Amino acid sequence: MISSATFIGFIAIVLWSCLALMTAASGTVPPFQLAAMTFAIGGTCGLIYAVARGELSAFRQPWPVWLLGVGGLFGYHALYFAALRLAPPAEAGLIAYLWPLLIVLFSSLLPGEHLVLRQVIGGILGFAGVIVLFYGKSSGSFALDPHSFTGYGLALACAFVWSTYSVLSRRVKEVPTSAVAGFCLATALFAAISHMLFETTTWPANAGQWLAVLALGLGPVGLAFYVWDHGVKRGDIKLLGVASYAAPVLSTLILVVTGFANASWALALACALIVGGAMVASYKRA
Repeated sequence: MISSATFIGFIAIVLWSCLALMTAASGTVPPFQLAAMTFAIGGTCGLIYAVARGELSAFRQPWPVWLLGVGGLFGYHALYFAALRLAPPAEAGLIAYLWPLLIVLFSSLLPGEHLVLRQVIGGILGFAGVIVLFYGKSSGSFALDPHSFTGYGLALACAFVWSTYSVLSRRVKEVPTSAVAGFCLATALFAAISHMLFETTTWPANAGQWLAVLALGLGPVGLAFYVWDHGVKRGDIKLLGVASYAAPVLSTLILVVTGFANASWALALACALIVGGAMVASYKRA
């Protein structure tokens, strides 16, 4: 039986599948500027919620908790943006998407957890599905460029950062989810500083793009981090890791439905592999 906390964690995966569409709809806002804007929205909403519930004390956490939270959120995005600048996007994105499999592996080190073969097989099937999906997107020309190893290294570091953040969050499950609002606001600050150092400001050009930025801040870069925190702390973290491979496939399906991408054999095969992996990982004998 899948717990309610695990289902709540699934909401994050669904929200992240909307990330590509909403980012495309936001126009040409530079990555760090977009991160600063959206994390500010997500963090402010969380702050308002914490004030309304009288949970401001959730922000009073020891520095290791802040290091974990801000390091996870800002560290992941900073490394991901840097990887995309220094390596081909398809290959860098694929390497970065090792994080669900790493969650399955790393979570076995948690107290009371152990590595189950079916969950490892499910994770491998899920990663195989993402390989097929990215291979199809690159029109069969997927290859590692020897001149882009720095970017590949950053993408791998990105995967380790997010998987480590997700697994270690379970070690601090006593920290209220409201504290994530503080992590989001700190991430917005660091993203704004990075934007001023490395980018040229470009604002959304029309109301539609502003609405896309708002939607990003409320959903994939807002609510998603709160429900993910709840899921990895109290749900089936291994199953959440395997299920996370659905995000890029759902994202592609959404782009197909909205006319931003075309359906392909790679998408169908990736769906089959990822759904199969999730079924294997979640299977339990009566």
